[in-house]
Amino acid sequence: MNQLVDAPPQALAGEPAANPVERAPWAVVGRGLAHESAHLHVAGAAAYIDDLPELAGTLHCALGLSPVAHGTLRGIDLDALRALPGVVDVLTAQDIPGTNDCGPIVHDDPVLADGTVHYLGQPVFAVIATTRELARRAAARAREVLRIEALPAVLTPREAHERGQHLGAPMVLARESAPGGTRRAIEAAPHRRRGRFVLGGQEQFYLEGQICAAVPLEDGAMRVHSSTQHPSEMQHVVAHALGVAVHKVLVECRRMGGGFGGKESQSALFCAVAAVAARRLARPVKLRVDRDDDFMITGRRHGFEFDYEVGHDEAGRILGAEVLMICNAGFSTDLSPAVLTRAICHFDNAYWLPEVSIRGVLARTNTQSNTAFRGFGGPQGALAIEVIVDEIARALGRDPLEVRRVNYYAEKPGAGRDVTPYRQPVTDTVIHALTDELERTSDYRARRAAAAAFNATSPVLKKGLALTPVKFGISFNVSHFNQAGALVHVYTDGSVLVNHGGTEMGQGLNTKVAQVVAHELGLPLQRVRCTATDTSKVANTSATAASTGSDLNGKAAQAAARTVRERLAAFWVGRLQAATETPAGTKDAGASSSGTIAGPGGGAASASADRGASASAPGVPGIAVEALQPEHVVFADGWLRCGAHAVRFDEIVAQAYLARVQLWSDGFYATPGLHWDRATLTGHPFYYFAYGAAVSEVLVDTLTGETRLLRADLLHDVGRSLNPALDIGQVEGAYVQGLGWLTSEELVWHPKTGALLTHAPSTYKIPTANDVPADLRTALFDTACTVDSIHRSKAVGEPPLLLAFSAFLAIRDAVSAAGGHRMDPPLSAPATPEAVLRAVNAVM
Repeated sequence: MNQLVDAPPQALAGEPAANPVERAPWAVVGRGLAHESAHLHVAGAAAYIDDLPELAGTLHCALGLSPVAHGTLRGIDLDALRALPGVVDVLTAQDIPGTNDCGPIVHDDPVLADGTVHYLGQPVFAVIATTRELARRAAARAREVLRIEALPAVLTPREAHERGQHLGAPMVLARESAPGGTRRAIEAAPHRRRGRFVLGGQEQFYLEGQICAAVPLEDGAMRVHSSTQHPSEMQHVVAHALGVAVHKVLVECRRMGGGFGGKESQSALFCAVAAVAARRLARPVKLRVDRDDDFMITGRRHGFEFDYEVGHDEAGRILGAEVLMICNAGFSTDLSPAVLTRAICHFDNAYWLPEVSIRGVLARTNTQSNTAFRGFGGPQGALAIEVIVDEIARALGRDPLEVRRVNYYAEKPGAGRDVTPYRQPVTDTVIHALTDELERTSDYRARRAAAAAFNATSPVLKKGLALTPVKFGISFNVSHFNQAGALVHVYTDGSVLVNHGGTEMGQGLNTKVAQVVAHELGLPLQRVRCTATDTSKVANTSATAASTGSDLNGKAAQAAARTVRERLAAFWVGRLQAATETPAGTKDAGASSSGTIAGPGGGAASASADRGASASAPGVPGIAVEALQPEHVVFADGWLRCGAHAVRFDEIVAQAYLARVQLWSDGFYATPGLHWDRATLTGHPFYYFAYGAAVSEVLVDTLTGETRLLRADLLHDVGRSLNPALDIGQVEGAYVQGLGWLTSEELVWHPKTGALLTHAPSTYKIPTANDVPADLRTALFDTACTVDSIHRSKAVGEPPLLLAFSAFLAIRDAVSAAGGHRMDPPLSAPATPEAVLRAVNAVM
């Protein structure tokens, strides 16, 4: 049951009054409109990089991968590779003219291995051949041509931590009434609990794999088509690899076939290799890896291990919490420090923790370097506290929802219990009202009683039910990334072209930005088009990540469109005023060629109420025509209106062009009020919080460990939705992706060789349509963002992934029922059938 998909436009509180048309039937903001490329996707006409026509002379590249997890590179038999059919050249680290590094933060991530190999699957050389198949065949000879002296490999984060193998110093966040306050609060608490929770990683499994096409241009410049979430970073990486200035590299991305964070930093290696090869050979080079190699080369969501101890009272209220987070960073830094920071900042989730101490470490292992994934550490940190709260409720014999409620942040700010561990006040919480609504609409109480009754009479099959909340901070936790630019061009026929720094990966960013621009100019959506993201149009952009795509780029595009709108309004008002100022019987050179302007109904509207200087503007009571201001003009339905005056948008645009009015503008936006102290992990890192909650009901077979999701009720806060249809899709897609992470997507490395064993769809199980419950009820919580976000909407990309916690904890509930709720189930994530069966055997 999808609600709000066809909802009418919503009143947008707090928006400027210059264009007061939010409730108009034609307004596109707030409508559940189709994705701008939906018709192309359905027809198979949406062009991705592999669909672009190959230029004459295009060569193809493949990567030779290390067959060992750790070792010293002693040599490569390049002559043997170059003698293979179709091979044009072979590149090694020594052939990179600039910098052999693609690390986004620390320079510890080589493009091609040099001296030491750090994981099984690390690229060591690149083969360039006349066809992709010949390149792949040559690259597959890596085991034969590489001479590597094996070294001991560390494959698990726990072992790395115990050995002291860390990337950077530990991160510590403590919010205590006095030094040592957390320890004292735990020791003085009526109840204490200690435990360990293991949480696996997750492969992004985008439909379009990593791909890049590099085309050499004149004077040493390079055009790069990359499937990337961060064109500006790819521009920098390519420039550094080539040893040229950034302005000589142009990176373009029309759309991606999914990204989920896996194309934020890790598309860099492929861009660098393709560009170096293209520069060296002076020919276009295309690099597209297959699914197996993509798995073996790239990193994924970080796995975590948590050691925790908490103290709580009889009601389940947490009095103190200590936690150690061991994050599996992989072999290099990549984005891991920022991921761990966000995990620490989201440990509180929706709960006020009076005394809390969190220590996080980045364990360096000989595995792929882990990277961004939808949620960026937030889901890992928040799941830890949810598991703890669930355990407290079970130990006390209470309904977990009751324990969650007593730990919620205060409903009203200023009443205490409203400051996060990192010192940011929580002033916008709606979690109480949202939980109340979901409890009622999901019939939570009755269904818990029904599940208990079912379990009492069913010895094999057990039902579980859980309701879990979400509080998710929105903004990059690196403050300077919270900026965006955009360009808006209005053409003389009244059509509009928009370019912004965000990237489209199927989430509907271009659709929302086009809606914002169309709303600002009072146009139907089909009059506005977004072009490919291009570093030569909008420079120095941030990644499309952290759920900020619409917030940042929507605001930047709105600013650009508003500038053009104000110019057109000022131009038209000037013409109206000029018509009133000319003496009777004469015509001002700047006035319209007639005294009337066609109205929306095809008739004529008076150019002025009176030719006298003291005339009032019709429809604008008390304001003389000469006192009209541009803000009195309303842009709506393809028209400009001011009282009884009206003119078509395309007509006034054509006139403005003849009068040499600038019809394009840039726009810029920087999120206000953000600050962060990396040393103390304190500040105001988030512009606002998004909230949500979900109820999931599962059925577990205690003989096989198999689970089935019976029903899910999702209620999510997206503020005043820009596009409810897209937002509903994002909520449901995020929930299912989170469901896969926590139930079926298991990453397994060979304990001796370090080979990733789950490197293809045959062994790595993402959720399918059969895993989506037949009864899926999704709704958007009706509220407005309390800060000046774009049209008072809220981000929707990452936060709803946390709704899947309810499914995992429902499985824990069912497993607990198998043992009569006598003990907490030792269930790790993902809750595969094997993991569930082990937990069932432990509790029975």
